Amino acid sequence: MNPESFFSKDIKPALQNDPPGEWMPAIPADCIRLSSGYPDPGLVPVEELKEAVVKLLEEEKDLPLHYLGSKKVEDLKVFIQCLMVERFMLIQSDEVLVTSGACQAIDLIARVLIDEETVVAVESPTYMEALEIFQNYTSHFISVEVDENGLRTDRLEEELSERKRKGLKLPKVLYTIPTFQNPTGTTMTEERRAHVMKLAYEYDFLVIEDDAYGMVYFDQGIGSLKSMKRGKDPRVLYVGSLSKIVAPGMRIGWVAAEKEFIQALSWFKKDLDHPFSQASMSSIVENTDLDSHFITLRKVYREKCHLLLSELKKHLPDSVSWYVPEGGYFVWLKVPGVDTSNMLDQAAAEGVSYVPGKYFFLNQEDGLEYLRLSFSYANESDISEGVKRLGKVIRASVSGV
Repeated sequence: MNPESFFSKDIKPALQNDPPGEWMPAIPADCIRLSSGYPDPGLVPVEELKEAVVKLLEEEKDLPLHYLGSKKVEDLKVFIQCLMVERFMLIQSDEVLVTSGACQAIDLIARVLIDEETVVAVESPTYMEALEIFQNYTSHFISVEVDENGLRTDRLEEELSERKRKGLKLPKVLYTIPTFQNPTGTTMTEERRAHVMKLAYEYDFLVIEDDAYGMVYFDQGIGSLKSMKRGKDPRVLYVGSLSKIVAPGMRIGWVAAEKEFIQALSWFKKDLDHPFSQASMSSIVENTDLDSHFITLRKVYREKCHLLLSELKKHLPDSVSWYVPEGGYFVWLKVPGVDTSNMLDQAAAEGVSYVPGKYFFLNQEDGLEYLRLSFSYANESDISEGVKRLGKVIRASVSGV
């Protein structure tokens, strides 16, 4: 028997792509992990989680462990609605779907909206796991450049206008990370945000707004695209996550959209919930001073980012450039004339890791000179030492030694 002969015709093309997570470099155990887009270990509320779970089980016994779960699952949705008010959105209960992480949210949206003929517009570069998801459903993409001010909406408009003039199919959706983008750390300007929304109405496409890092700002919060909608016109499907601000292993994400979209997404989500995880998260937020947690979180990441930027100036050659983020986890470097994928083995041998830039591009050749660093996971001394080691490798690669 050939198992592949039973695969659906829609699945077979997707299996021709690289396996999920192929971009993740093999990292020796003793490496300083400037590649890891994980929260600072000290900011993951381990003790709060332990106490919250004990309290939950003591109060509700077996209830959170059943299919239907605890009533706190609904309380979690209320918390998410409150959290979105901080992002300048007023969302009704039937406009929110809690998901098992942001990736499930993106996958559900793709499943409902995208088929093999759908054109999807994406940023270049963009979040690699989103690319993997979209490539499971379609092979038709428009790739639009990102610069220090976020998505180049002028280039997007040029592409849309040209496709319309030539009678080519226009995109149904645009996937964007407008705030503290992964991997570049850039933030889309207010002017470009308004331009995106104008183009969405003019060319009749939807916007998938991935806001995984929106709460991880250093100094001032930034409004979402979702908050810019006109009246009841449902242009933006907003994807949020608690992974970067509470704990990624809890797998709590959500979609906020018009109720008709939420109903369709719910149809395919069915029982793919984690009631215990959701109830536990609800118990954490109920019993934790999250305002203080967020203040600490932003302070820690702001200081780590400033340290990383300072060390980059100290140890990297003048030819290397980077963007200065206002939040999030990442700094994006350009190393002219160097294939950062080939350089990774040398970096690992020196004891430091990063993610090569090519994995964030549809056309990987466009990303050969780039790399992504994360300041979120490593401690301060490792950040300083890691950049020093990386600087040594880059200087050798630039000079050709």
